Amino acid sequence: MKRTFFSTPYIVWMIIFIVVPMLFIFYSAFIQDGHFTTEFVNQALETPLYISVLIRSIVVALIATALCLLIGYPVAYILSNMKKSTAAILSMFFILPMWMNFLLRTYAWQVILADNGVLNMLLTTLGFAKGSFMYTQGAVLLVTVYNFLPFMILPIYTILSKIDRSHIEAAHDLGANSANTFFKVVLPLSVPGVVSGITMVFIPAITTFAISRLIGGKKYPLYGDLIEDKIVASGNLGLGSVLSIILLVLVIISIVVMHKMEAEQGNEEGGTLW
Repeated sequence: MKRTFFSTPYIVWMIIFIVVPMLFIFYSAFIQDGHFTTEFVNQALETPLYISVLIRSIVVALIATALCLLIGYPVAYILSNMKKSTAAILSMFFILPMWMNFLLRTYAWQVILADNGVLNMLLTTLGFAKGSFMYTQGAVLLVTVYNFLPFMILPIYTILSKIDRSHIEAAHDLGANSANTFFKVVLPLSVPGVVSGITMVFIPAITTFAISRLIGGKKYPLYGDLIEDKIVASGNLGLGSVLSIILLVLVIISIVVMHKMEAEQGNEEGGTLW
């Protein structure tokens, strides 16, 4: 009875801010003038522009996630092998930017990448010609990686720091070198952190719209920009709702796939470590 009582505020919150909006989205997507319709679904699935933007969003999210993993895993691994006090201090450098508003962090990159920005000032000081960095797909990808990199590093570091060192010592005692120990012991045990990091980066990366708008200058719109444009600018709530549902389905599929991979890896680890 007490547990039910304390969970009531959370349940009410979920109903008001998650369930009700989702029901409203589904209603707007399939009901027009009081009648069931698939017109908005047909528009979303048959318009080449919408499909191309969706593909671009998936590609950008996948590349950003891969870069975050390639950068984040070595950083997390190095931190996990440091003293706890040193690792805690260095971790603050990744956590501090997250305390700043997401939009402010993105605006800061405008100052850095602008034609008269910090980066071009540095290049001219060193004798190089100015470059055009703003409003490019590379800039969008760069800022995406910057904003979501901490979400990759922290879960991987948390898992790596909790690995029982006796497993590593046992591997060395059995004759495994550093490379074999890493790939057959450390890497498999860190899979839960990797899966969490991929999920925490891929989902916001595929749904973001502020970065592509502020850094890409609307030249490289992502699916989030498309949804906002249909709902806010065009007032086409039905089409915007369908686009939102499509994105929601992709997010759910990615979560299910990630959790399935984590479960399969856990079953394999249950038998043997190497």
